[in-house]
Amino acid sequence: MNFDKLDTDRIGVIFSSGIGGFETIEKDIIAFSQNEFNPRFSPFFITKIIANSVAGYLSIKYGLRGVNTCTVTACSSSTNGLIQAFNYIKWGKAAIIISGGSEAPINQSAVGGFNVMKALSTNNENYKTASRPFDISRDGFVLGEGAGALVLESLESALKRNAKIYAEIIGGGETSDAYHITSTHPEGKGAYLAMKEAIREGQITPDDIDYINAHATSTGSGDLSETKAIETIFKDNFENISISGTKSMTGHLLGGTGAIEAIATCLSVYTNLIPPTINTPIIDEAISSELNLNLGKKTTKIVDYALSNTFGFGGHCASVLLKKYNG
Repeated sequence: MNFDKLDTDRIGVIFSSGIGGFETIEKDIIAFSQNEFNPRFSPFFITKIIANSVAGYLSIKYGLRGVNTCTVTACSSSTNGLIQAFNYIKWGKAAIIISGGSEAPINQSAVGGFNVMKALSTNNENYKTASRPFDISRDGFVLGEGAGALVLESLESALKRNAKIYAEIIGGGETSDAYHITSTHPEGKGAYLAMKEAIREGQITPDDIDYINAHATSTGSGDLSETKAIETIFKDNFENISISGTKSMTGHLLGGTGAIEAIATCLSVYTNLIPPTINTPIIDEAISSELNLNLGKKTTKIVDYALSNTFGFGGHCASVLLKKYNG
């Protein structure tokens, strides 16, 4: 993108992280405590640990003076950020927003913390297949690491700069389980309400949905509550909706997961390809056998409307609705 030809006063950045500079915190505190004679912190300690730093750096690097913020809602962070970006553009407060998320949690502190909570898979001998959403033997998520970003803009702006349009965002749902600090609601109430609101705002019906990129962390309670929510809202059509858990391939990027899964969903809408759920040989019998979980390999299907779900500790639930662009 050539920012020199754009009005950077109308371009914003909403870039999210669930935790922030976890590795920096770990390394600097260890170094400080071990240096008996000259204990000191790096002058960059604070700016490297605060979760909003990426948004700030992107703004500074490219001179983007529009809205600049960071949503921090655990694993739903970057999906909440996408919905915020959608809203800012819809309200006319920005023409373009770079929205995404990142996380770098593969370090002792994060692994130790999530492990003692019993959130991580302990299938260490079979680590390549340990992330197995919906499977009867799933026992927790596998940490992933990385980042993803999308460019959101008004149709007027996209057409004016002759941008390649992959999909439209037409709705977003942001709700709460209001149940438990880490566990999802057993009946998936927050997930249900988030999907319902995204569909309502998009002015379509549940029967219109072709694909759902599920949060599907490979945890016992999480996968069950989400599938129950899907069965509830799509009860008249859920066997015709394709569903996949792409964390089976990427691991769980925490605050970055919503961004990379929104990209996968966007490309699914654009290419009419459904990504697979891998590592799942035996579906949990508590999950309806009528759900199409797209096991093992990608499939081809016309995708006009798709949802991307993310849910985070604290009960945060977010679902974004994408539509095929037919300009």
